[in-house]
Amino acid sequence: MEEGNNFGTMPEETAEAPMAPEPSHKGFLGTVDKFFGITASGSTFRREIVAGLTTFMAMVYILMVNAGFFELAGISYGAAYIATAIGAIVGTMLMAFLAKMPLAQASGMGINAYIVFSIIGGIPGMTYANSMIFVLLDGVIFLILTATGLRKKIFEAIPKAVRLAIPVGIGMFIAFIGFQNAGVITNDDSTLVAFTGAFNVLGAGWTYGGMIAPLVCLLGVVAIAVMSKKDVKGAILWGILGSAVLYYALTGIGCIWKDPTCVAFFEGISISNPFTAFADWGTQSVGQVFANGFNFSAYLGIEGNNAGTLLLVLFTSALSLCMIDMFDTIGTLYGACSKGGLLDEDGVPKNMNKMMLADAIATCTGAIAGTSTVTTFVESSSGVAAGGRTGFTAFTTGILFLIAMFLSPIAQLIPGPATATALVWVGVLMMTSVKDIEWHDPAEALVGFATFIVMILGYSISKGIGIGILAFVLVKLCTGKIKEITVPTYVIAALFLATFILT
Repeated sequence: MEEGNNFGTMPEETAEAPMAPEPSHKGFLGTVDKFFGITASGSTFRREIVAGLTTFMAMVYILMVNAGFFELAGISYGAAYIATAIGAIVGTMLMAFLAKMPLAQASGMGINAYIVFSIIGGIPGMTYANSMIFVLLDGVIFLILTATGLRKKIFEAIPKAVRLAIPVGIGMFIAFIGFQNAGVITNDDSTLVAFTGAFNVLGAGWTYGGMIAPLVCLLGVVAIAVMSKKDVKGAILWGILGSAVLYYALTGIGCIWKDPTCVAFFEGISISNPFTAFADWGTQSVGQVFANGFNFSAYLGIEGNNAGTLLLVLFTSALSLCMIDMFDTIGTLYGACSKGGLLDEDGVPKNMNKMMLADAIATCTGAIAGTSTVTTFVESSSGVAAGGRTGFTAFTTGILFLIAMFLSPIAQLIPGPATATALVWVGVLMMTSVKDIEWHDPAEALVGFATFIVMILGYSISKGIGIGILAFVLVKLCTGKIKEITVPTYVIAALFLATFILT
């Protein structure tokens, strides 16, 4: 299919088919209409704008959630918020003007968890600036794979059971983090983790203030599920906002009898100048990938680490990051485009290569801005379902992200338990592919299970992928199905094995 518009090339036998409708607008609006193909696609400006607003409402939570993630990595909430917004604006505008498709991009859920917990938190000596090198490598690799067509070869080298298990593991991992952040799941000396005792009003350590966070999180998740069931647009955003209001109300009630937790919460509230976030971004995030990203002295200063182990970590972690990004993007593009009849005659999303190119460029830009991998959001499906058919939908969403960039002080007022509801619900959404794993086949079942169980219990997305691939190779070797293992799969498995042994 030839790219460059939303329709591809008409076959010769249909050359005399009716021409697409001419733009119904004149002047500037007519030029915009023709550029995006709004009338030609059977859509209207109003429908595209509504679709863009719907997509924005469905995914704006990422600004708050991603900022909260990277705040754990040592940079300020404001700096992370601006970096996330810039990644979303660039990625979404690329979708609008390069691919001309009604999809939006932002820092991907799951990939951000990988950066914060598996690289910065999971590899001793790795810094925030170092992590941006991995993001940049991901973007460059994705760019090369897209330009050369090798993307398909790499995709095929990963066992199907591993591909299906990756989103499941990431989803459970994210939900676990959300429950931890809200205090629903706590540490326990005997069982390592346990369900919170905050609701045990007869317990010796019970406090009213300590009960609020887990209660708000659980009620928020239920609220999002109910709204999603009723097809409420922007259910996740409304869930976050509703949970925030509930948290403030319950905490305010606690202040009446001066509950220490409630009083401390309100005493810690402050509203900063929105441009403070831009200043923090300028000093803490933008350009750090080049300024300090190549300084691995903290990692190399740890006993047992050397240039060889660093190269292995760089390669396997970047490969894991790229695989997560690739599977997430491809799956999202197919899923979102299928909802709006945006697939070509071969069942491939229209302008596929340009959308993948937009993803790769946005990821590189995001690394420079200081945020995690930028990818196409599955929430874009909500805009497509609302009637979005062209890049003008993405343009509308991008403009709204641009406006939201100046609202970081307001976003910072959202309490952690409220954003935790989004983490848990995204975890729910990412579980769907578990049904496609061939559980009746013991070999496939083991590979899939090993992948996501290690992600969760081992607290590492990359190690889960590595164990899954190694399990696949071992099972095939032991069952005499050696021909089912491709050379690229052997190479990837060997690299992960070396990483486990040497790092």
